[in-house]
Order: sequence, then C-alpha cells, then structure tokens
Amino acid sequence: MELHGKRYDTGQPVQVTIEGERVKSVTPLEDAHDPESLPIIAPAFYDLQINGHGGIWFGQPGLIPEQVLTALKPHFGFGVTRMFPTLITNSDENLLNGFTSIRQACEQEPWADRLVAGCHLEGPYLSGEDGPRGAHPLEHIRPANWDEFQRWQEASGGRIRLVTIAPETEGAIDFIKRAVDAGIVMSIGHTAAEPDDIQRAVDAGATMSTHLGNGAHGTIRRHPNYIWEQLAEDRLMPGLITDSHHLPASVVKCMVRVKGTENCIITCDASGLAGCPPGIYHEPGLDVEVLEDGKVVVAGQRQYLAGSGASTLDCVAWASKLPDIGLRAACDMAGNQVAKVFGDEEVLFEPGNLADFICLEISESKGTIRMNSTISHGELCYGELTH
Repeated sequence: MELHGKRYDTGQPVQVTIEGERVKSVTPLEDAHDPESLPIIAPAFYDLQINGHGGIWFGQPGLIPEQVLTALKPHFGFGVTRMFPTLITNSDENLLNGFTSIRQACEQEPWADRLVAGCHLEGPYLSGEDGPRGAHPLEHIRPANWDEFQRWQEASGGRIRLVTIAPETEGAIDFIKRAVDAGIVMSIGHTAAEPDDIQRAVDAGATMSTHLGNGAHGTIRRHPNYIWEQLAEDRLMPGLITDSHHLPASVVKCMVRVKGTENCIITCDASGLAGCPPGIYHEPGLDVEVLEDGKVVVAGQRQYLAGSGASTLDCVAWASKLPDIGLRAACDMAGNQVAKVFGDEEVLFEPGNLADFICLEISESKGTIRMNSTISHGELCYGELTH
C-alpha cells in the first residue's frame, strides 16, 4: 500500500509505503505536479472517551456484542484507530454486562480488538452534587469500592485502563493508590472537591483531568475552585472537549496557554446519541435531548450537557482553527499524546512504525476538514486511497 500526501507536521510531499502492519519507507515525493492538491497525511486519532454511537451506549441495559461492534465501526470514518469505550455511572449489573460485552466483541472481531485500546470507567465514584454530577444518575453514585471495580475489570478482560473519580468521594484516595499500583491511569472529574482534596488525589497518583471545565457547577466562586486548582497543578494533564459547545474558544485558549498543547488531550466525549437526529430520547433514568445544532443536553434545559454529539474529527477540526493550536498540534493532542500517556506506540513517519494513518482533505475557502481515508494496522478501514 502507498499513501501520497503532505506530512501534517512539515508539509513535505511524501510517499508512505506500507507493508503488513508497518511502515516500510517514507520518501520525498519529488514529482508531485500539484502539491497543493495532495491530502494531508497524519497519525490516526486515539480517543479515550467515547460513550457510544447511533443510539447505542456502551453501558446500556442488555448490551450485546453485536451492538458494541455496531457502535465501534463508524469511528473509523472519523479517523479513530484506537479508542476507549466509556461506561458512565450505572448499576453493577449494567456495568458488568457492558464490560463483558465489550470483551466478547473484541474476542469475536480482530479489528475491534485493535480499535479498543482499553476502556474508560467514568464513575460511579463521583460527586453527587447537581452540576458536578452532570448527567450521571444520582441513584448510582456511590463510595469507591476496589472489590466492586475488580469484578468489572475481570469482566473486561483487564481492559479498563482509565478511571475518572471525584477525590472527595469516600474511599477515593485509597482507590487511586491501588489503581495506580495496578497500572491504571487515574483522572479527576465530575468533582466538587476542595483544593486539599485535589492535592491529595494528585499526591496519590492521579495524572489527568477528565473534560476540564465541564462536569461543574453552573456558578462557582471565583477562587479558589476545583477548575483553577486542576489547571494550576503541573502534574495533571487535562482532556478538553473541543466541540464548540462544551468550552468556548476563549477558555480553550487560556487552558492551552497555561498547560501547553503538548500537555493537553482532545476528546470528543461522544454520547450514545452521537449520529442521531434532533429530538428527545428516553434513556434509562434520564431524558436526553439532541438539539438542532448537534448539542446534547439533559432534556428540559440548555445548560447541563449529556456528552457530545461531535466526532473526534469534528473536535480536531474546530481546535485546529484556534491560533494557539493549529492543525499539527490538534492532531497530536487527539493522537500521539494520548498514546504517550498510556505507554502505547506512537505513530511516526519512520520505517518499522505502526501504520495507523489518516488522509485529510483541507478546504481553506470553506474552512472544512474532510476524512479521505483511514488506515489501521496497514489496512484501509475507511474511504479510498488517492494518488
């Protein structure tokens, strides 16, 4: 397989030759008669927070492996070749079934096993306060329980690699320590914590902030507060939902200037209603509304979001237009930087490297980015190759 295009990082026209799952060679494309017409070749995306797609949630009651596969596959079209199916606060039964079904789907289909780089447990050990709790059902919020978690981890086949927790939750600090010792990345989120709680969580080993700036009270005191504390903590890397709804451009700009693009991650936080038409959807324990502009909210109001309706590509495209980010950094924030956090292989333009690439068509006049093709482990999983 050969890819012809311009490198996302240097703009140089190149030919990437792929053999099997690996890059065989990367050579300058000297005879490109119209370099400007070439697509952009970039590392594929790695999204650590995707809750489902097309009306399927990874934590929904009665989930079966076939539904997992149905919800996974569209993400190739958004440039994602590695992702964490995310299960939010739920009953023990539904979480156990969700992780079991994800494991079974991965065991059934090799492409799914490659796509699912891990799982993300977001809750149920979160704040019970309105605002910080977001769309997580109050009836299932509970103290951190390591033995309970171990059952879910066993059901997943050891795939849970990221857990979001509120530091003020009973048992949270001990849970963080045990999870970090087990090689799990711990992230602070959906919290109403005091500064001391956040510091204790970081000292215990928490290294990330889940969708910083969201999962918060509508109105908080100026300072101190749990957003400032996480932003100022150098040991925390924030995930940012850059879908234009969750965070205004001014906030993303400030967060990126404080942390640096090399210390921020982009996620779409796509809900199970991503890809669904506008309307009200009756989800277990919660009514959710998809608005005309694609925004997903708790039904009956417009302030509290219930995940995102955007794709990873949408979030990269929006972030790439911000002068403090740009296309190269946006692609890295949604790809290789995630791989670094979890100790996974980065996608580089080097022989022997993993062949996980995307080809993007950029329209400066329209201000759009379109996915031409997605290559996962050397296989074309979406679109077609252009030469």
